[in-house]
Amino acid sequence: MPNLAVESLNLSHFRSHQVVQIACDARPIAIYGANGAGKTNILEAVSLLSPGRGVRRASAEEMTRRPEALGWKVKSVLRSQDRLHEVETWSENGSARQVRIDGKAATQVMLGRIARVLWLIPAMDRLWIEGADGRRRFLDRMTLSFRPSHADNVLAYEKNMRERNRLLKDQVQDAHWYRAIEGQMAEAGVKIRAARVEALMHIHASQERTETAFPTANLTLINAENVEIPESSEDLAALLASYRGRDIAAGRTLAGPHRDDLYGVFAAKDVPAKDSSTGEQKALLISLILANGRALKEQTGIPPILLLDEVAAHLDAGRRAALYDEICALGAQAWMTGTGPELFEEFGARAQHLLVSENNNKSEVEMQ
Repeated sequence: MPNLAVESLNLSHFRSHQVVQIACDARPIAIYGANGAGKTNILEAVSLLSPGRGVRRASAEEMTRRPEALGWKVKSVLRSQDRLHEVETWSENGSARQVRIDGKAATQVMLGRIARVLWLIPAMDRLWIEGADGRRRFLDRMTLSFRPSHADNVLAYEKNMRERNRLLKDQVQDAHWYRAIEGQMAEAGVKIRAARVEALMHIHASQERTETAFPTANLTLINAENVEIPESSEDLAALLASYRGRDIAAGRTLAGPHRDDLYGVFAAKDVPAKDSSTGEQKALLISLILANGRALKEQTGIPPILLLDEVAAHLDAGRRAALYDEICALGAQAWMTGTGPELFEEFGARAQHLLVSENNNKSEVEMQ
């Protein structure tokens, strides 16, 4: 069966890791060790095999090992669709990270074409009760997993919106200055909105087709301005034009897909996710990550790589066993962290076990 898995991961001066070499197979990987030993740093390195700034949304400079601050490198052999790819990403002296695939310079978007990576980290636990930015990023990670080109469209939209916002702040009134920028925003914006809607359709379909031990969420795409985002670029450009007066007064662009938000409802109880208990909110996120993985497998035939940081600590033994069963049924290589091996007992021989420890201010890893 086609699969997606990291077969080797080499880190150089990355976060707390001076030199680390990990050889693994396609099974889930249970990573355990004391707090501060560098477990999450390994997940962050794997997350850089996909487009974006990784699980922590950190700058390239922040990822370098201190005090040397020499720069860092992550190198991996990645099996994707029965092909082996050598992926390298690095930063020198705090510069923007670079990517090379099979020895050739590549863009981050190209990473999304060979590796689909989904993650859930403790910082996301407050997703339903904090600002829309985090939910929009969560939605865009899901969308990117189905459509790697989504990243290009988001970048194009944001670049043109920054130019438009500069005109707005300068109180520019002349429509001539806005038309070309709004046209490009609209062209990217309708693709962004259509891709988000499509991703939610895939997630909903996956939830409906699968029995799971975790609660399902009904997701609705809403907009902060309660504006109906048009489906055509011409109509979206017209909407942006109609908002110019209000936008000049505000000094920023008020309407558009950049104001999208994700509204979630705990389906079984018909209660908004934001009003659910902390445990229920966590369970909903786990459920959505699993649904995303199943939907991807249905669409592409290949499950994604999953990164689950400290998820097991919040689950009782029964829920842990159910989670591990679903991961194995999905066939995903899941990189999971926890403080001790007892959190992964329900995996048995279905997982690889990696001990991370700290010795003389250096992180060390050892397969158990």
